[in-house]
Amino acid sequence: MERERLIIAEERFALTIDRLCQELIERYDTFRDTCVVGIQQRGARLSQRLVDRLRELQPDVTFLHGKLDITFYRDDFRLRDKPLRANTTEMDFLVEDRRVILIDDVLYTGRTVQAALTALNHYGRPRQVELLVLVDRRFNRTLPIQADYVGITVDAVDKAYVQVNWKDRDGHDEVLLFPDKSELQ
Repeated sequence: MERERLIIAEERFALTIDRLCQELIERYDTFRDTCVVGIQQRGARLSQRLVDRLRELQPDVTFLHGKLDITFYRDDFRLRDKPLRANTTEMDFLVEDRRVILIDDVLYTGRTVQAALTALNHYGRPRQVELLVLVDRRFNRTLPIQADYVGITVDAVDKAYVQVNWKDRDGHDEVLLFPDKSELQ
């Protein structure tokens, strides 16, 4: 049985990051009244990569960038076998009347995004929220949430697992599909 499948290799990963950045530049230009908010942990890693690349592409633009912890906003946090460890929220600005680009690595059921939208409201009422994801799993969505910007769409059955690896943490920028989550290392 196939253990895992490489969906995005390192070169295509970089191209995908660049394409997403170009889409954001087309839409937001100078990013005035706009902030980028990554969902901790994996969405925050993607948001950092995007903001770093945006700064290279537009060195004269100032980017408001935050990292949002949603641990205790999740609807399943009390159902875990062991206590959850919260991540830090790093947002030194309010989202009141701003356009927010909310970022996560993988969109699956939509529950993470729902929790992030709830948590985001503690920082004000945004004018608009758009969602950017590296991978949209498309099937098995339990909430009516869809991404505005997508790196790649993957059709995967419920038991499958999409894993995003990062060069600085895992040695390679890549996206893998495991046919069954129980086969993970």
